Amino acid sequence: MTPASAEPGKAPASGTTATPIAGLPGKGKIEETVIYEGGPAKGDLIFGLVLAITLVGIPLAVGAIVRALWLRYRITSRRIEVNGGWLGRDRSQVVYSQIREVRSVPRGFGAWGDMVLVLNDGSKLEMRSVPRFREIEATIEELRQARTSKGVSKSTSGFAKPEAPAA
Repeated sequence: MTPASAEPGKAPASGTTATPIAGLPGKGKIEETVIYEGGPAKGDLIFGLVLAITLVGIPLAVGAIVRALWLRYRITSRRIEVNGGWLGRDRSQVVYSQIREVRSVPRGFGAWGDMVLVLNDGSKLEMRSVPRFREIEATIEELRQARTSKGVSKSTSGFAKPEAPAA
């Protein structure tokens, strides 16, 4: 699936954007590369609409329509942003150093999937019907490990060597 940003009038999905640093006038801009920008997988909407012909499938179709209309993802090299809720008014942003674990479940015969980001404080951010979810999950995991390893010092100079356990 191609991201929604490939539509006319939108910025390219894999471009580099500059974000101003808040509260720091004259400090320049932070560069971030957009990995994915767009809505949920189109197959989720199609599958939901096909199920709408049955009485049981009507709530699933409504859910798919609401996701297609108001849910948007923006995954960059610095953060993950999810816009959703009623009329797309709720916004959640997570930086990679806050993510403890990434879980995913394939849906639609593996064409799209659901992802859950478990944060360091125990809260969870759900991302439903993510297209190219395996590729995006691998990228998130790679960036998460790179961000968390930056904060940890690998040097042990100044510390005593651990003693061997007594036999």
